[in-house]
Amino acid sequence: MRIGRFRIGSLRLQLLAWVVLPLAGLVAINLWTSQRNALATADLVTDRMLVGSARAIAEQVAMADGALDAIVPPAAIEMFDTGDRDSVYYRVETAGGRLLTGYPDLPVAPEHGSIEAAYRDHPLRLATLSHAVIGAGTDSPIKVTVGVTLAGHDAMVKRLWLSAFAQQLALVAIAGVFVLLGLRRGLAPLIRLRDAVRSRSRSDLDPVEVPGAQSEIRPLIEALNAYMERVRAQMAAQRRFIANAAHQLRTPLALLSTQASYALRETAADRRQEALVALQASSGKLARLAEQLLTLSRAEPGSRRPRADRIDLTEAARHVLEAQAPAAIKRDIDLGLEESGPVTVVGDGTMLREMIVNLVDNALRYSRPGGSVTVRLATADGEAALTVSDAGPGIPAEEREHVFERFYRLAGSAEEGSGLGLAIVREVVENAGGSVTLGDAAAGGLKVEVRLPLASPAERSA
Repeated sequence: MRIGRFRIGSLRLQLLAWVVLPLAGLVAINLWTSQRNALATADLVTDRMLVGSARAIAEQVAMADGALDAIVPPAAIEMFDTGDRDSVYYRVETAGGRLLTGYPDLPVAPEHGSIEAAYRDHPLRLATLSHAVIGAGTDSPIKVTVGVTLAGHDAMVKRLWLSAFAQQLALVAIAGVFVLLGLRRGLAPLIRLRDAVRSRSRSDLDPVEVPGAQSEIRPLIEALNAYMERVRAQMAAQRRFIANAAHQLRTPLALLSTQASYALRETAADRRQEALVALQASSGKLARLAEQLLTLSRAEPGSRRPRADRIDLTEAARHVLEAQAPAAIKRDIDLGLEESGPVTVVGDGTMLREMIVNLVDNALRYSRPGGSVTVRLATADGEAALTVSDAGPGIPAEEREHVFERFYRLAGSAEEGSGLGLAIVREVVENAGGSVTLGDAAAGGLKVEVRLPLASPAERSA
């Protein structure tokens, strides 16, 4: 949350700000209205005092010896003595405008209401009252105007506004204290969650329990526990992978050591040559195993930066088949490609090519001599369809899900392999947003079908 140019990093302060700042805004509006109410109250009180003073003066005007006599009683002036040293001015005149007493140049206010005017360099508030005098004839009614300076008026406004300000300030302070207390109790489960996570060792990934957690915090705890469960599963998979990889590497390394020792001991040239050929074959298998392990590691989510290469699967399959042709010829296997043009997808080009290599290598490895391996490429329903069919023994339906597991091999299989080929294929395909399924080939072997999203026209032309 940002306030001005400052950023609040504390959840407690953020929540406090979201509560107190709008409340402070409302208080500011209330203070503005309080100031206007205080001004209206002071105006009303002052006007009542002006009218009361004018009435007190008017009631003392009477006929004496055939003439109007105006006497200003002290009470009419003293009612303005509030300690603010206000000056009071008055004017009494007949209906014809003849001055009876007071200040002749004092402004006259309307008979119904009051006005503010400047008099002798002082702002005044003035009120005028008409009063009938018995026996005054045409001089009746008389007009009495009373004006007072605004020191007391302004002091009353200030006192009323300051009282309202103090009340509003106390309200905000009390609200802030209660909000802080509420936040302290409300955030206590989060603090306990933090302490529970901090107190754990790096290898302790058991679910976290926070008693008394509110319903808003429960999803966070559940998400954290789900994340730790995924981490625990990944760590377990990593441990299994390392253990299986070590087991898979141990046998060919031991075989290499044995063959090397045999070649060193052998004195006959033909036997030494035979041992070296076997050594070379074993080293090739070991290199292939290491390459598959590296590929599988790179295919795992998060191990590589995502790439968006434009890959023509037809061209990639053609290159793979050209590279695998010597192995197919050696085993007398008909290796063919059926395609009708470019099939463009977007993804990691290196991993997609390695996927095709593993599919073709598996098909050649398990096909019988004299059989065939066919790679087909087509488009269907907005997807790229890559199919590899062989004439091997196939995979029983109940085993087809298991063969995607790492290092899993069918019981009784006579072919040597690491059990990583289809695991690599699934990792690559799922990372590219596609799917892979196993089925029966027309020749009785295995059919592997890979479907990937086709590149959009914009991506194909980029």
